[in-house]
Amino acid sequence: MPSTATAPDHAQEAAERLLSPGHAAIVGLQWGDEGKGQTVDLLTPHFQAIARFNGGNNAGHSVHVGNEKFALHLLPSGITHPGVLCVIGNGVVVDPSPETGLLKEIQTLADRGITVDADKLQISNRAHVVMPYHRVEDGLYEALAKAGKSEITAGAIGTTGRGIGRAYADKAHRSTAIRMGDLLVPDRLHDQLRPILRIKNALLQALADLAGVEYTPFELDTLLRQAADWANALGPMIGDTTQALLDIENNPTSGGGRVLFEGANAALLDVDHGTYPYVTSSTTSALGAATGTGLAPRHLHNVLGVAKAYTSRVGGGPHPTELLDATGEHIRQTGNEFGTTTGRPRRVGWLDLTAIKYSAQLNGCTALVLTGLSVLAGLPELKLAVAYEHDGQRLDTFPADAFVLEQATPIYQTLPGFPTGTDDATAFADLPDAAKAYVQAVEDFVGIPIKLVCVGPKRSQALPR
Repeated sequence: MPSTATAPDHAQEAAERLLSPGHAAIVGLQWGDEGKGQTVDLLTPHFQAIARFNGGNNAGHSVHVGNEKFALHLLPSGITHPGVLCVIGNGVVVDPSPETGLLKEIQTLADRGITVDADKLQISNRAHVVMPYHRVEDGLYEALAKAGKSEITAGAIGTTGRGIGRAYADKAHRSTAIRMGDLLVPDRLHDQLRPILRIKNALLQALADLAGVEYTPFELDTLLRQAADWANALGPMIGDTTQALLDIENNPTSGGGRVLFEGANAALLDVDHGTYPYVTSSTTSALGAATGTGLAPRHLHNVLGVAKAYTSRVGGGPHPTELLDATGEHIRQTGNEFGTTTGRPRRVGWLDLTAIKYSAQLNGCTALVLTGLSVLAGLPELKLAVAYEHDGQRLDTFPADAFVLEQATPIYQTLPGFPTGTDDATAFADLPDAAKAYVQAVEDFVGIPIKLVCVGPKRSQALPR
């Protein structure tokens, strides 16, 4: 098993600067991939529980322990730490399968010496299940969009194809949904799945016919056998996580009683407040921490917004500062901007401060974490988007209409670049003056203090400020 020791000076100092008493939420302020996993991992020792509150295995959080990298999708990013309860909350949708989902992730950690059991992980019995037909449905809708069937679907959103949105849609439909707790009651699951499959097979066959592809109907007995295997493997971990978190909140032990809420995806992908329809299907901001876990927000005193020193996004949707030139390719390669979940190249661009300020206000951020600073090292100049121009008008706030944002042109502030070697810094004071000026410019515009600057993915590269 790898060492789980933190870089004690940095971790303790970061916690002291970032946290006041009470629970905390860590959220992304862009379109994902900001480095939330690193921040969760760094702060985990100061909490009794780490709770994922939204999304599914469409998320990808990377954690570096020594020289080892762990790519996590459903498991909370505190999973490598001993003595901390990790919770998959009711707001998450769970693909349990050993081929594509949670059981595969648990086995991958076991192969690397980290045991995940009921003492380490609890899964909400209220969390909804991503069934195999959800992934097929996701793929068929994307196939229709890419085939130009505009009379049926408006266009490809650019999903990960993992069925997340389809599972959330069934959650809203109610009559076609399965929850994790249902897996533990085989007779009830049989009665639930039988009518669901009639509907799903008819729908999927129709979609396949429209897309001009083959479809093999799902069989009830096969799905029930799969569900029985999932229940056998995960059953001890499935339960009432809301009560478990309430017990932690109401009966704190020495040094305990605190919960760290881990958001997946990011604020600009929020289903209500993001660049709709180019969003994910859950509440990705700190607003979802309460509904996604069952803990009331009255003790959520810390909201830490994580932003990269530049901007990236995966899939379709507006990206005003996107760079389609050699500078963009340099940032992509230097920052290894390829999806943790999909492997797809990310679309990269300059930092969009107007978007960051909007997200920080939406989340009620108490402090910011800036990551990826060293990726910009060596560039002769750096640009920060401080407003947009649309139809001849200056926009100083982030537009609610994604189609307006798509047509907007960024208005930039230009700063001098800084030399390479920033990833070797062991304290914020060690950074070049131009790098410190860049951080200060971000803080001044957003109006919220940047308390942690990360110059690399390792725990030792997180520099308190």
